[in-house]
Parts: sequence; structure tokens; C-alpha cells
Amino acid sequence: MPRTRPPPTPATPPSRPNAWQPGLWLALLAGAAIAHNARAQTCEASTDAQPPAVVELYTSEGCSSCPPADRWLSGLKAQDGVIALAFHVSYWDHLGWLDRFATPQTTARQHQIKAALGGRYVYTPQVVLNGQDHRNWQGQTARQLPRLPAAQAPGLRLRRVGHQVTAHIDASGGQPLFAGYWAVLRDGLSSQVTRGENAGEHLKHDHVVGLYRPVPAWSAAQAHRVQLDLPAVATGLRVAFVVTDSGGTRPMQALVLSCS
Repeated sequence: MPRTRPPPTPATPPSRPNAWQPGLWLALLAGAAIAHNARAQTCEASTDAQPPAVVELYTSEGCSSCPPADRWLSGLKAQDGVIALAFHVSYWDHLGWLDRFATPQTTARQHQIKAALGGRYVYTPQVVLNGQDHRNWQGQTARQLPRLPAAQAPGLRLRRVGHQVTAHIDASGGQPLFAGYWAVLRDGLSSQVTRGENAGEHLKHDHVVGLYRPVPAWSAAQAHRVQLDLPAVATGLRVAFVVTDSGGTRPMQALVLSCS
């Protein structure tokens, strides 16, 4: 069962040995960053008529209730009409295990979601489906998750050339402003946990958000283009762009790009 609240934060939380930097994080997850020529990676993808469901999981390797949610998220695949995003948070670190996938940015996003939904506290595991708290995720398949409404979803195209990814968002009359965010994703990650609530467990993760970068609001009445520069390319890396409402919390459209 999901925890109702996190344990209290200590007066002096443990220090995180490696400060988060986008390039450093990608290099660590890859094992060794692989630099490519600008012509080595060129691919693109576009949304179709039916937008996907967007599932955000807020999780931590320091939380004993989280592994079942992690396993459930791993079963959700983009080809089944779902964009799955695992945001690791850091507020369980004081129990003795530092979640190496947690960043200040991914932790702050959960607090942003809490404020937007009027929640009293953050908790793990929390599943946010299409911008709304979703507590009945256990046992649900990808096809049982409702997708985003097509009427409000703008067309979206992602194109990657070398280290640069460009998102092209079509104009839409559905609402005055759009915002969005980039999420760089990794799959097939694992940790042998030696301390904290999951001591002795071998945890596996997919859809892990390593780089999270919000994009400021723009006029939805005009087509828009934003770019993300990747500092390095690693095997298996995926890049997602999520179009949101002006507050940045409610998804309107989403797409994931994976270059072979």
C-alpha cells in the first residue's frame, strides 16, 4: 500500500557525494559516455491521432513500498499507448541509502504536483496519471489506462540529429498557453541496496528520468519549437517531450524518441 506520508526530514540530511549535472548523470548511467559524430544519430517520430496516457511514478530506492510500483511501471510500454516516467525522489535518503537516480529537480517536480493538486504532503509510491493522482494502479494494464483527450492535444514531432533533439509543437486553439518539459530516460538500471528499508534487495528500474528540464510557457495559437542539447550519447537512451498546460503539471500531449 502507498505510504501516507514520508518520514520526517532530519535536521542535517546526508550529503550527496556527486552533485547532479546532466552530462555527469548520463555518463554515470551509461557506464561510459560514448561520444558520436553529429551524423551518427538521426531519427524522428510524430504523434498520431490518439495521444498516449502519461504516467508519472514518484518513487525511491529507500522506500520499502516502492518496488512493486517500480515493477508495475516497467510493464508499461510506449507501443501500448503509454508514456511512463519514473521520477526518483531524495527525501528517503536519510534512512541510510542514497538513491543515485534522485535529483533536486525530480524531487521538486513532485512538490509542484502536490501544490497543483492541493495535496497536504508528498508520498511514495505516487502514481500521477494524466496529471491526476491515481491510487488504483495495482494490477492495471496499459490498455486499461485512459489516454489524454485528443481534442486538446497539439500535434508533436521530435527529431534528433547528433546530440541535438528538436520538438516541433503545432498551433492549437484549445487553450491560450502551453508549457512542457524534456525528460531523458534510461531503462534496464539496477541497484544492490545495502542499507535502509530495502537493505539486501536487488532493485530494477525502467523509464528512469535522469534529466528533467521544464520549458517555459508559450502561446498555443502559434507553432513552437524547442531544442535540447545532449552532452553525450549512450546506448539505450530515450528522450521524451511532454506538452503541458501553462502550469507545467497537466499533460496535453507526449512523445518519446528512441534512436537505434
